[in-house]
Amino acid sequence: MGVKNSLQVRQAYESVQPQVVQFSSQLSQSKPLYEAFKALRESQDYANLENAQQRIVEAAIRDAELSGVGLEGEKRERFNQIQLELAELSTKFSNNVLDATKAFKLILTTKQEIDGLPASLLSLAAQTARAEGEENATPEEGPWVITLDYPSYLPFMKYSTNRELREKLYKAFISRASSGELNNNPLMERILQLRQEKANLLGYNSYAEVSLARKMAPGVEAVEKLLQELRDESYDAAIRELEELKAFAKTDDLKHWDLTYWSEKQREAKFDLNAEELRPYFPLPRVLEGLFGLGKRIFGVTIVPADGQAPVWQEDVRYFQVNNEAGDAIAYFYLDPYSRPAEKRGGAWMDDCIGRAKMVEGIRLPVAYLICNQTPPVDGKPSLMTFDEVNTLFHEFGHGLQHMLTKVDYAGAAGINNVEWDAVELPSQFMENWCYDRATLFGMAKHYETGEPLPEHYYQKLLAAKNYMSGSAMLRQLHFSLVDIELHHRYQAGTGETPNQVRDRIAKTTTVLAPLPEDSFLCSFGHIFAGGYAAGYYSYKWAEVLSADAFAAFEEAGLDNEDAVASTGQRFRDTVLGLGGSLHPMEVFKAFRGREPKTEPLLRHSGLLAAV
Repeated sequence: MGVKNSLQVRQAYESVQPQVVQFSSQLSQSKPLYEAFKALRESQDYANLENAQQRIVEAAIRDAELSGVGLEGEKRERFNQIQLELAELSTKFSNNVLDATKAFKLILTTKQEIDGLPASLLSLAAQTARAEGEENATPEEGPWVITLDYPSYLPFMKYSTNRELREKLYKAFISRASSGELNNNPLMERILQLRQEKANLLGYNSYAEVSLARKMAPGVEAVEKLLQELRDESYDAAIRELEELKAFAKTDDLKHWDLTYWSEKQREAKFDLNAEELRPYFPLPRVLEGLFGLGKRIFGVTIVPADGQAPVWQEDVRYFQVNNEAGDAIAYFYLDPYSRPAEKRGGAWMDDCIGRAKMVEGIRLPVAYLICNQTPPVDGKPSLMTFDEVNTLFHEFGHGLQHMLTKVDYAGAAGINNVEWDAVELPSQFMENWCYDRATLFGMAKHYETGEPLPEHYYQKLLAAKNYMSGSAMLRQLHFSLVDIELHHRYQAGTGETPNQVRDRIAKTTTVLAPLPEDSFLCSFGHIFAGGYAAGYYSYKWAEVLSADAFAAFEEAGLDNEDAVASTGQRFRDTVLGLGGSLHPMEVFKAFRGREPKTEPLLRHSGLLAAV
């Protein structure tokens, strides 16, 4: 469904989904299993179990309770109806977003309409046009097709000098799945209503409380306190950034569709850095070499191609083997790197294909899926990545490492399993920091034609530009996080205020340019309505505090001291990556860092500490 979406796959999925949900409900509400786990916890032998086993028992009891094991009769029946309806609604929500994204096309035919667009986008737009039946489309002469898919949408918003077309594209993007047959507004209302009812059935005041029962954060108050603390540090910075942008653009009338364009222009002027100029230095094969080299440098693992050893779902998908210091295979992973808007959902994610586990015949090795949506190879060139796409690949690889380098032999706590959701982004966000590390960057940034390394001046510009608009970027994430918590903790369906009005209210203190009246961003906010982030979007920021502090351990050891990097990396591998869900994340973090996390490294890395 995620990578090869089609009418046939959808029909097959939807035909079996009710049975899958019903079976899951039956399993999670099994009284015999629940009573057995409780008896185990109360037995004398419980103390002799390993940490991982105890955590699995605790999680099984808690999850059964959150799955309605304690409900009887009509309440249980209603709970199960809710589960079934929620599963169907989230699938429909996701399909609507995919279809709405796919349905929009901006066809350009004149040189005036493509003014400012980089060659890489023109190649992609001509390739899209050919796929749409314009067989003679060329990057030079067109026609060109721009879509709402990120590799097409974002470069257009950054570089198009045509303000009217930018407005058209922006408005199409923010109003996806908000009208007609694909309207997600009623689905969103219904999802929130059902989640609230589900929480009440379980004896909680709100769905946010249900969500946080499984998380590292102790409660809604702690989440809002952290978000507020970060908002206090980023709001004024975001206001200053907008004022600077207006001064740079020489206008007081900056609209939403102007921000990306003028931000890119200002970045180019301020740091003499054009993101497009860097693409030739980041061909995917070289980036993978650099990424795998980093894996060896900090974690002692060697990654080798294993294409052909496992079936793939699309010809561009790669398969790799991960070896330990002795050269033995310890894990495998798939990499599906390129955007395919017709069949693959947007964004990037890691998922587990097979989890590590102790089996009768020995240890079953883990296999991960790493999925990105980066610029595909065009016109005989390899995939030339933007620096943001490089960051994304490192991020997903971090998730993959936690899945693959686990030392836990019990499936229920191996890798990412049983890791609290707001701690699961720690390894992924941690890996992003290495994109700015000199040794890592120069190990992979080589020109795809000449093999020349990235010129030093580009590296210095990247470092200088790292925290450009960081107040605005932080505020954007806090806006989404606070809207998510509000919708799942205080919002009551049918009381007169719509979810979009809730968002507008929160926007007053979390945006510096209020959303447009037609902004229906929530209708495509799949993270919280069709993914696992309901009342959990704050997890990105919560985990970023952890990941910045974890990277600070390497900075303190000395990034140019290879022995110190390797020994700190080994400690990170043994704790954060190795322990998986076998201990509470705070215990895991303390085992690595020797203390509880601090927000200071995140604010310092974001360049916001000066404002403290």
